[in-house]
Amino acid sequence: KLKSNIMKKLLFIAAFTIFGTVSTNAQDGGEFEFGGGFGYNIANVSTADGRDSTSSLSSFNVGVSGEYFFSERWGLKMKLIYDNKGWADGFIQDNDTGRSITTDFKLGYITVPIMANWHFGSDYNWYLNFGPYVGILINAKDSKLGLDLKDGFQGTDFGLAFGIGYKFEIADNTRLYIEYDGQSGLSNVFKESSLTVRNGRSSFNIGVLFLL
Repeated sequence: KLKSNIMKKLLFIAAFTIFGTVSTNAQDGGEFEFGGGFGYNIANVSTADGRDSTSSLSSFNVGVSGEYFFSERWGLKMKLIYDNKGWADGFIQDNDTGRSITTDFKLGYITVPIMANWHFGSDYNWYLNFGPYVGILINAKDSKLGLDLKDGFQGTDFGLAFGIGYKFEIADNTRLYIEYDGQSGLSNVFKESSLTVRNGRSSFNIGVLFLL
């Protein structure tokens, strides 16, 4: 609980710092951009020291986003994502046979990143974002036996989100985007573990944005 409280405070400070940074760069902002998209996820878990990691699990994400522009270059962006994480080729014991079975561990989260978004390029179509995220565990299952494993995992996942993307204007106030989106966990995914094991997730996304 102490570690969780400290992590929450650090993420709050990071979000507050980001808000302050984009606010001080405010010029002629005030516009709001809203949209949605989906992507291809590549996820795994690794130990805190980075020495050990699992095989990657391929899956998907889907979500919506909103961005408030403080200027042409800076905005504050928030996402709401259904995010699949986990890892492949793990092991679980079949209680009926006593055998160890190779399986994939599938963790489903509702993830909320809050990020500073920096727009660059001649037409400001490129963007680079960074900031904290929090994920709420919705489900946790293995692929072979279909067991509900949620009780063995922490209910929340904290970490840092970052990404880079490009927007194509297809009509007035409407744009398509492609992006690389990454998440690096800072909290332990397990409730009880002798090692700190953290989520990692990369995704390649496409979607549409509407300038309101």
